[in-house]
Amino acid sequence: MRVFTASFIAVVTLWAAVEVGMTQDVRIARQGVAKPVLSRANVDGLELEYETRGSGEPVVLVHAGIFADWFKPLVDEPGFAGRYRMVSYHRVGYAGSSRLAGRPVSIAEQAAHLRGLMRHLGIERAHLVGHSSGGNIVLQLALDAPQIVQSLVLMEPALPVSMLGPDRMLSTQAAMAPVFAAYRAGDRARAVDGFMRGVSGAGYRAVLDRVLPGAFEQGVADADTFFGQELPSLQQWSLKREDAGRITQPALSVVGAKSKELSPIWSERHEMLLAWLPKAEGVILPDATHLLHVEHPRAVAEALAAFFARHPFKAP
Repeated sequence: MRVFTASFIAVVTLWAAVEVGMTQDVRIARQGVAKPVLSRANVDGLELEYETRGSGEPVVLVHAGIFADWFKPLVDEPGFAGRYRMVSYHRVGYAGSSRLAGRPVSIAEQAAHLRGLMRHLGIERAHLVGHSSGGNIVLQLALDAPQIVQSLVLMEPALPVSMLGPDRMLSTQAAMAPVFAAYRAGDRARAVDGFMRGVSGAGYRAVLDRVLPGAFEQGVADADTFFGQELPSLQQWSLKREDAGRITQPALSVVGAKSKELSPIWSERHEMLLAWLPKAEGVILPDATHLLHVEHPRAVAEALAAFFARHPFKAP
């Protein structure tokens, strides 16, 4: 019988895909990058950093793990915010948002934080966009509060690898072992780099540093949130086919063509969403890895805008 430890399953859940001395402000200032001014919302006693731009139908962006500012290139895409009220935020434990030390923060809790932020902003219903683990949070909110979800965009969500069989878990275990070892040894930078190479390929860093200067350093600063809290919470989360069948809002599954080449995990997850969600549509983004909107913000913006246009809010 094959036995998998909880710590291993937690890590492969996302791929089969603390604080450091220098603060984010200092790191970014040294690189000459202007730090955006973010608002803060008190949600159930927690402080969440957020930014809103534009006007129109609300679109709430839920970022993936490791990097707090995954969605900045998409928010900055000319013309996108002009058509929608864009909301991006830092989830608990990332960048300047509150931290909850000592325990995982469940996907259900994260979904509740998202709902609380929407309530704080007076948003009764929104298009939700989730990347990687952010996709899990969006799916959970659609189950918990379907009345506030207009549509879902799921960008390579971190569906549990256990759903894909033991062979997939074994192959991922071997690939991710050095990442775990680096984190346990206290080498957060090597752990973050190893994980990102696994999910996005060896060339991810050049793109990241060009598009999001300072993101890698912030990711190292937030590594305890990711490895110590987020991955265990993903291991505890599950999505059953009958639950997915209750999500009746239009859903768009986005997968990168290069992601499919890097690992069959991404194709399997994409096909699972298309089969399980009643109103699912699919998009394969050419020449894209798990970085998706970091690599190709305009193409992603166009795909999302077309999807939202097909599923607009009904006139009152």
